[in-house]
Amino acid sequence: MEFFATAAAEATETELQRQLTIGRLAEHCASIDAVLRAEGDDGEIWSLWGQFQVHREPIRGGVRFTLPRCPNALAWTITAGTDTPAPVVVHCTINRTEHDPDFIESIELFVDDWRTGLERLAAAAAAV
Repeated sequence: MEFFATAAAEATETELQRQLTIGRLAEHCASIDAVLRAEGDDGEIWSLWGQFQVHREPIRGGVRFTLPRCPNALAWTITAGTDTPAPVVVHCTINRTEHDPDFIESIELFVDDWRTGLERLAAAAAAV
């Protein structure tokens, strides 16, 4: 299944890769309660689904985060413009075509929390 949100914010690939580190995940997404460990592009978080390992990968246009041991193979990307600012898109996937409605609702909340956090990040950057 796939879930999308477009933030009312613009960024470049470089800005996203610089700002969206594992150590700062809880600052940007209310569904991530705490970063338990952050070592470069690997770490551990506590989220609305519990405790998970997380991996970060810089990709063209932004970053991809994966939960390698998640039973649903949850992954999300945050992308925007490569060289010039463009709208920021959150794209989240799981490896199922159907799932429990409560779990689907929690993923929709997760994606919306990212959208909100990215908009807040853009507003803070604009105020500087």
